[in-house]
Amino acid sequence: MSEMGEGERDFEEQLRELLSEDAYTIRPSSVPYPQIRRQGVAERRRRVVLAGAALVTLAAVPVAAITLGGSGAGAAEQATPAAASTGPTATPSPTPSPTPSGPAGPATAGQLRDGITLEQAVDGLDKCLAFNREDAEAGSHSTDLGEAREYRIILALNSTGDSNTLGDGIWVVAVKEQPTQTRLMCNIKDGKVSGANISTGNDRLPDSPPVLADINGTKLYQQSFIDKGHWKLPFGWGFIGTVEPTVAKVTVSYGDSGGQAVLDHGWFVAAGTLNEQVTRNPHVKGYDKHGKLIYDSDKDTSYQQVQ
Repeated sequence: MSEMGEGERDFEEQLRELLSEDAYTIRPSSVPYPQIRRQGVAERRRRVVLAGAALVTLAAVPVAAITLGGSGAGAAEQATPAAASTGPTATPSPTPSPTPSGPAGPATAGQLRDGITLEQAVDGLDKCLAFNREDAEAGSHSTDLGEAREYRIILALNSTGDSNTLGDGIWVVAVKEQPTQTRLMCNIKDGKVSGANISTGNDRLPDSPPVLADINGTKLYQQSFIDKGHWKLPFGWGFIGTVEPTVAKVTVSYGDSGGQAVLDHGWFVAAGTLNEQVTRNPHVKGYDKHGKLIYDSDKDTSYQQVQ
């Protein structure tokens, strides 16, 4: 982490160029520094692996609008969270304990959605780790993601194919805290790894809010940007992020769906079923143990509000 990577240098050069250009304007534009800083730090820790996915190149956008790898999350269509039976509850349910050969299950049964069993989710995680090892042996990278037994599965749900990645499948999201915080989002289609997004290292900064959306959360709650306004509905979505110990409750509303998220060992996990086209990202609120609102994504300048 101490040495500056090529991606970091490119990012800082773009930022300096943007600030330099603003110096010659009559009214310099406002640069959303908190968002750029947070995403820049997270970019150093993030690695994306894609296999068997059709990639579409989109038009270039200004540096200040770049979300570095499609990350970002923001406000929802509705300002008030809607109570939805499709979202997971915060009531703990018995889940299998970790075994010497496998990962731990989620805090609640509702985090395994769409009829996906823990065994199927574990199988998806195993395939994802095996794919990573094969990728490492091929010389593409050197990151060791460890063994399945080190992880906890926090979410599994169906994935919807779109114009960018054809074919339906399932998402499996797993995390581990030691020796380095690691988060995997693995997409399985026809029994094979279609795509994997891997984040290593804690994305939190000293000035991060108490509720921090995952920088690549859009992969779980958005369909392809080129399908905007024409998403396949109903659409099962998920959303994850981290919380500080002061957070006792998190709500997430997204379009016509949402509800209370699950707090699972320092992570918040939300899911629901969308039945309408949306233009804004999920709206997230966090509360302390006294019910006081301590976080609102509408007031978070580093949180991307619009899709």
